[in-house]
Amino acid sequence: MKLKSFLAGAALLTIAATQPASAETLNVGSTPTGVPFTFLDVSTNSIQGMMVDLIQAAGKEAGFEVNVQPVDFASLIPSLTSGRIDIISAAMLITDTRKEVINFSDPVMPYGEGIVVAADDNTKISSSFEELAGEVIGVQQGTVYLENLQAAGGFGEVRVYDSLADILSEVNRGRIKAGMGDKPIMAYQLSQGNYPNAKFANYESQYVGSVGLGVRKEDTELLERLNTALSRLKEKGVIDELAAKWGLQ
Repeated sequence: MKLKSFLAGAALLTIAATQPASAETLNVGSTPTGVPFTFLDVSTNSIQGMMVDLIQAAGKEAGFEVNVQPVDFASLIPSLTSGRIDIISAAMLITDTRKEVINFSDPVMPYGEGIVVAADDNTKISSSFEELAGEVIGVQQGTVYLENLQAAGGFGEVRVYDSLADILSEVNRGRIKAGMGDKPIMAYQLSQGNYPNAKFANYESQYVGSVGLGVRKEDTELLERLNTALSRLKEKGVIDELAAKWGLQ
């Protein structure tokens, strides 16, 4: 009996030794309102989009799995620094102010802002925004555009919204004069035909930057792994393929 027990125990140890260790899983924060970069797919109740596909591909390259969680944009950085999530993968611009709090990966893709106005508004808007003096302009909370518009001044009101969809809806209904936000996201949403009374203003982007993945300051090893993975994905053409898939060439 002792010999049988010994052999059985040895067999179990052998099986355990040959089975692969469970993959590391990291929590990823993505916004539910940034289509096509990130958005809530109501049919599956999951976050989808270009940045979700990207972090999944990067995780595969770097040897970890991802658990993508919905986090509103303004809460992304607090959620990261508090440890609720390990990576930010959303339409977040790399800025000097944000880099004081978190680290960013190498740039993923270029990014800029646009201004949306009523479909019959042909005003050309300058970098000083003097054409919008005294008017109400909408902007999304937690974005660099909010800080810039507040610093510019001269508006009747800078009204803050939870999502770009809310801003587009307000412009479409004529409730605000203009709305500023991420141009690629607004372009995608306008292309869906849900805001027939809104269009892009004649305006040249002033705050052009790049989107990147965000990690905590102390997670230098994770940052290196992500940058290596992104480099490989670029070499393989995967990032270009994902951009094409989501209409973001």
